[in-house]
Amino acid sequence: MAATAPAPAPAPPAAAPAQSPTAAPATPAANSTPTAAAPPPPAAPAPPPTATPLSAALSGPFPGGRVVRLHPVVLASIVDSFERRNEGAARVIGTLLGTVDKHSVEVTNCFSVPHNESEDEVAVDMEFAKNMYELHKKVSPSEIILGWYATGHDITEHSVLIHEYYSREAHNPIHLTVDTSLQNSRMSIKAYVSAPMGVPGKTMGVMFTPLTVKYVYYDTERIGVDLIMKTCFSPNRVIGLSSDLQQVGSASARIQDTLSMVLQYAEDVLSGKVAADNTVGRFLMDLINQVPKIPPEDFETMLNSNINDLLMVTYLANLTQSQIALNEKLLSL
Repeated sequence: MAATAPAPAPAPPAAAPAQSPTAAPATPAANSTPTAAAPPPPAAPAPPPTATPLSAALSGPFPGGRVVRLHPVVLASIVDSFERRNEGAARVIGTLLGTVDKHSVEVTNCFSVPHNESEDEVAVDMEFAKNMYELHKKVSPSEIILGWYATGHDITEHSVLIHEYYSREAHNPIHLTVDTSLQNSRMSIKAYVSAPMGVPGKTMGVMFTPLTVKYVYYDTERIGVDLIMKTCFSPNRVIGLSSDLQQVGSASARIQDTLSMVLQYAEDVLSGKVAADNTVGRFLMDLINQVPKIPPEDFETMLNSNINDLLMVTYLANLTQSQIALNEKLLSL
């Protein structure tokens, strides 16, 4: 079931993104208790507390301004849905899922939503979006609808209509734009929230206020991000997964390079080439205090023992895999 909304005939109400965010006026609490002169009958039980709306988390002054924390899996999913779009489709849209805290909004997941756009109207498959969200809630109950995304570098007339639909699903939703056309050879990623503007009782419009976008990742996502970055240096943009020993070797090389940089900085400070920085000194002191005090001989013995254990486990795993493959060949004869 698709909901169709006609596009506005005159000039669109959407305005260009504002340079400075404007906070929406505060609204009175919905569950405030009215006063009465006559003694009322026994009061009904108070309604259960509702979840913190997205607007409450965004309107409050928290450190760093309004921040949207974006995970790389969301960007990968958006780009994949754009590459798999229907023939003739100019862009794709979808729902953003994640969590809200006191300081920021964290977008951790998303899914695409079928839609059709023309010059006169836009149709969004609302039933599909609701079913997909119900399925996502079974896997990740903590994720809620934060807003929606669209590919493209600008906000169009139809964006206002689609944003109005998501305003019924999430209070003050986020609109994320991903420039898949790579203008200026960069994938521009921007986030907005909407605010009404205009003269009351007259023509009303919507103003999209930009938000700060920061990129965060889990440790498991970091592996994929590092692997994707390595393809930039490959001529055919293809690279294979590295083995455990290669990962240990690359990590050791990075640690060695970092230690060499720290030692060079300390020598430059002692020789007077670089001015001392108290902040860097405190950070280095905290780092040194976190290193366990182990004699070099004991540390080398412990490291060699762990490496031997790793090699033994790897050997046994490969041997087991070979035995299983040989057994399958024999059974197939």
